[in-house]
Amino acid sequence: SLSKLQLKTGDLDPRLFSRLRHLQKLDLSDNLLDKFPNSLTLPDLRVLNCSNNKLEDVTALKQFPLLEELTYENNVYLTLNDDYKVMFLLQNLRLLNGKDITKLANHVRRVNSRKLTSKVTAHWEKFFRDQLPEKYTAEQVKSIRKKFLKSVQTNVVYGPSSLSEFTRWRVKMIAEEFLACSLGVELNSDTETEEKTDENEEESTESPREAAEDMAQVGDFSSYISNVTVTPSKRKRNRSKSSPGNKRSKTQANTEEEAALNPKKSSHEDVSAEPLHFLQCHSKGNSREDFKTQLWSCVFEPVLDSGARKDPIVSSSRTVATCGGESVCLIDCETGTVLKKYKVATEEFFSVAWTTLTMEISDSRKKAHNILAAAGRRGIVKLIHVAADFCYGEIKAHKKPIATVCFSPTQETHLFTASYDKRIALWDIGIPDCDYNFKASQLLVLETASIPLRIALVPTCPEQYLLAGCEDGCFAWNIKLDKGQKSRPFEAIFQFPDEESMTTSHRVDGLAFLNDDVVVSKSSKPGCIYLWSWSRSFDAKGKGCQRTMSAVILAELEWSTTDMSYLTLSTCPAREYVFCGDEKGSVWMYNLSSYTPAWGSAKGKHSERRIPPTQILQWPELRVNGEQPPEILVNNVVADPAFTYLVVLTSVNITAIWKKS
Repeated sequence: SLSKLQLKTGDLDPRLFSRLRHLQKLDLSDNLLDKFPNSLTLPDLRVLNCSNNKLEDVTALKQFPLLEELTYENNVYLTLNDDYKVMFLLQNLRLLNGKDITKLANHVRRVNSRKLTSKVTAHWEKFFRDQLPEKYTAEQVKSIRKKFLKSVQTNVVYGPSSLSEFTRWRVKMIAEEFLACSLGVELNSDTETEEKTDENEEESTESPREAAEDMAQVGDFSSYISNVTVTPSKRKRNRSKSSPGNKRSKTQANTEEEAALNPKKSSHEDVSAEPLHFLQCHSKGNSREDFKTQLWSCVFEPVLDSGARKDPIVSSSRTVATCGGESVCLIDCETGTVLKKYKVATEEFFSVAWTTLTMEISDSRKKAHNILAAAGRRGIVKLIHVAADFCYGEIKAHKKPIATVCFSPTQETHLFTASYDKRIALWDIGIPDCDYNFKASQLLVLETASIPLRIALVPTCPEQYLLAGCEDGCFAWNIKLDKGQKSRPFEAIFQFPDEESMTTSHRVDGLAFLNDDVVVSKSSKPGCIYLWSWSRSFDAKGKGCQRTMSAVILAELEWSTTDMSYLTLSTCPAREYVFCGDEKGSVWMYNLSSYTPAWGSAKGKHSERRIPPTQILQWPELRVNGEQPPEILVNNVVADPAFTYLVVLTSVNITAIWKKS
């Protein structure tokens, strides 16, 4: 036992350890180890405990081939991907962090490996075999090897996105072994142990998802809702009939289960997006009868582009954070798996936002990690280090509920919080040290005339101007920090058409930028979504505060005639799409790529004709235990940056995930 000795990696002297030829149990828990030296040897080691360290990588554990029991809990930089790596590398491993992983490990070592090998081989045959001439030079082999390894890691996909790092690690290994056998290309010196297969060994018949449940980072999927029938349908350019509804407030909400609805896809309809999953993962008290919890906000996780977990292969994440009731969930959109869940019993979450912080891990080394901010009714911002499954802090930002939060795209520690106290605050959340100590400070307070509902930073100058849609209008503030004034009134309020005149007084419950200049905003005027030019509407040269400016309208989008509020909109700038849900569970989609070139010119004029939706995705005929859910309002709908997935949040505790065909 070498526990609690403040040991660092350099203290594990291979000259000493290599003499311990018969050591079977080793306890290195509660130390400061960030990795294992490669040459400890220990040929007879069977049990290893290295919990409560700072380990970042597990591949060096392959030097202990007889290891049967391994514990490395509370190493915050190790993830599910590392669990799968050790299961593959250590052929005799039975217990991992106290759990019997025999079935899952058998699947990983054999079924998973065989499927990946088949995919790698097929990728070579289809795209690369014909690129090599019959007689090839070493230089040609080197070139094609480089291209093949990059291509195969990009295109060979298997299992959930939470395991994408493990999959690419195995794909690279398999690809290098394949090249070594086929072309005589030498393996890299750092290539991991070749997989061992035995044709006579019994296969695992579990699916990867079934097997992975043994290692799931959230609770079991305790209740699946049965007898679900889904029939997707679409309408083109049809306007919804009027369905008057009362203006509503955010009701008291609930949550607590990972129950899934399994839709049957309709194969006879030509739809541009198909329903993949219907999830009830925010239920209060795990109740399958909970169709009251309102779901409010969702945002896709950014892809890490630096640090040890650098991921150059993936351009867009398929993991989305959703919030509603007392919980925040992380969902894999492809598989419908709830990867993680965070719950505060006395909270009702209204908004979530991501940022990527470069954190110091040990010995002054740094690594990028995604941090999730979540806020709601209590006026408190929770800061969650997702990879570590750890809520490391909170900011008591407001005394009233927080309607929405967003991070600055240029200053990763700058967080804006918009509250029912009629203030928008800018915070520097700081960067936590290796013990998660951090210091948050308030940098700015923006005074609003009414409750702010949506906020957006101007893309061309995100450190200078912020736009907010409020209960009583659309406002802009100068947020430049070199100005001395910490508390600031709004700089401009925008006028919009209303009947025969212009008005500043209207509820703006949808606000987003379509590109660097075009703003999309939704007002309480029924059936109306405006597109307008920021640069032509805002007079940056004018002096004084609280000026009234007329929004230069570029176009109007045809939308539902409901007067229901808080059905917000979103944009997908890379694909030039606008999305907005309605009071009947439908999603209105507008492809505006053919309009934006004209709007970009100074002569772009307001079109008198409203632009109809390119398509309306109708809520499927969804029956739960033979009954239709109650009235379905779409509170929010968000696409990932590449518009592969569309996540629809409803008023009836159902998250619907659609995939673009």
